[in-house]
Amino acid sequence: MSAARELPDRTEVVVIGGGAIGTSIAFHLAEAGVRDVVLLERDELGHGSTCKAAGGVRAQFSDRINIELGARSLEAFGRFGERPGQEIDLHRVGYLFLLSSARDVAAFEADVALQNDLGVASRMIDVAEAAALSPLIATDGLLAAAFSPDDGHCTPESVVLGYASAARRHGATLLTGVTVTGIDVEGGEARTVRTNRGPITAGTVVCAAGAWSRVVGEMVGTDLPVTPLRRQILFTEPIPDLPPVVPFTIDFATTYYFHREGRGLLLGMSDPDQEPGFELAYCPRWLPRLGAAMGARTPGLLDVGLGNGWAGLYEVTPDHNALIGRSSTTQNVLYATGFSGHGFLQAPAVGEVVRDLHLDRPPFVDVTPLSADRFQGAAGGRPEARIV
Repeated sequence: MSAARELPDRTEVVVIGGGAIGTSIAFHLAEAGVRDVVLLERDELGHGSTCKAAGGVRAQFSDRINIELGARSLEAFGRFGERPGQEIDLHRVGYLFLLSSARDVAAFEADVALQNDLGVASRMIDVAEAAALSPLIATDGLLAAAFSPDDGHCTPESVVLGYASAARRHGATLLTGVTVTGIDVEGGEARTVRTNRGPITAGTVVCAAGAWSRVVGEMVGTDLPVTPLRRQILFTEPIPDLPPVVPFTIDFATTYYFHREGRGLLLGMSDPDQEPGFELAYCPRWLPRLGAAMGARTPGLLDVGLGNGWAGLYEVTPDHNALIGRSSTTQNVLYATGFSGHGFLQAPAVGEVVRDLHLDRPPFVDVTPLSADRFQGAAGGRPEARIV
């Protein structure tokens, strides 16, 4: 649906942001019978952070809420072909965390115990099994690993397409090329969403604007402490004799990761020197650090040619956990943002949660600890989930 479609004068719900989170919310609302749902995206659907994601999906986290959000989403990804109805190229090859310090091993042992208690089939494995699962790695310095066979990766753009198409089938309106320029607040409620194509009166406003959420929050007097941070990935050229199954492998000490993408690999790594901001140009400055990590953990890949790469934005909060909830200052505003790299993989579950918050019924998981209010007058906020 193009931006040429007329903007309605009023609607029950306006969703701001057309990535995986926003389209999931629109789908879950419309499927639940919410009659008037309008999603506004200033570019094309999925064009922001979602289309730049590495595509990993998992439930291996270090705290209950993130585990439950991840596990619920994994279930949804597993049946995505039936509901909402879209092939997403899901590869359940597992997530493999490589551990090289006794402290990390102990932490992951505790994490795996919690994950198992919550029904996640993760397990600690020895170095030999890790090497058998991911034969591209060198095992020097490794002490152990954590592995969950149900995790994997899929195609972010297909997830957005599936949710968007199904949302429209259920009666939602999704408009692209529409920029939100302001929101009028009257009597403590957001009433009019102003855009470059005119105003729309809303009963509820949902902020799912990712890295751009802080500005939306300011429009309604709600502090959403989200900071944009560039993260980059690149692709190798085709690799002869590449194993048919390559788990999503993460060297936890360095954050270097890779998974199979076609006949080659997708590679990524965090850059501790990256300054916050909306910079989206691909920058080769990170390549020496990436090369050092590759040389230590996957030395055979140093002889493989590198292809194209791209940059995307993480939406980072002070404790690297999401912001999900209802505004305490503007009661008809909901938000789902600040996922710090986990938004795509948690999108199915988050769509359910926001649907239930709008319908005033308890979500499957209590997201109260993810309220943006946790940062009000607090030095540290909620403890960070360690797993990247």
